[in-house]
Amino acid sequence: MLRAACTAVVLFLFAGFANAQVPSGNIFLGYSYENTSSSTLDASLSRPNLQGWEASFEGKLLPWIGIVGDVSGHYGSQSFVEPTPAGPVTINVTGHEQEYLVGPRLSVPVGKFTPFAEVMVGVAHIHTGGTLPGPSNTSFATAVGGGLDYRLIRPVALRVEGDYLRTTFFSSTQNNLRLSLGVVLRF
Repeated sequence: MLRAACTAVVLFLFAGFANAQVPSGNIFLGYSYENTSSSTLDASLSRPNLQGWEASFEGKLLPWIGIVGDVSGHYGSQSFVEPTPAGPVTINVTGHEQEYLVGPRLSVPVGKFTPFAEVMVGVAHIHTGGTLPGPSNTSFATAVGGGLDYRLIRPVALRVEGDYLRTTFFSSTQNNLRLSLGVVLRF
């Protein structure tokens, strides 16, 4: 009897360890909007609105702590008038920006909702073009934000997310707001 009880306890412990080895996490893909500072020193330019996408992968270290890798791309254009001796000239600038970020995410499931907070660091790259060929630049990037997942069914949720994104393109600081909405697949 003692032998059977010890065997049952050992099997129970190994089953718990085996279950703990199965990785869990989620994959997010969705639409993203970014309101960004201009990289120029001209204060008369408005803040460009960029449209794009965001994708992230989160691997859970503990049920409420994960490591997230985040990739996003935003695209847009802006026009402004530049005075010249021959008269005013309208200049169109198009650009695309990508961010590659990684960092910790804290999340706490509450019923069908899972609020989360995150801090990420990485790099961002911008390429501009349009009327005049524009330069490209790569900078250090940081993001602080959070969001909310709403579980539709066990492996699928909807996510709304907002981040303060800071970049330093062309030796000037940009303070950006990034909002995203999309689908989360949990595993």
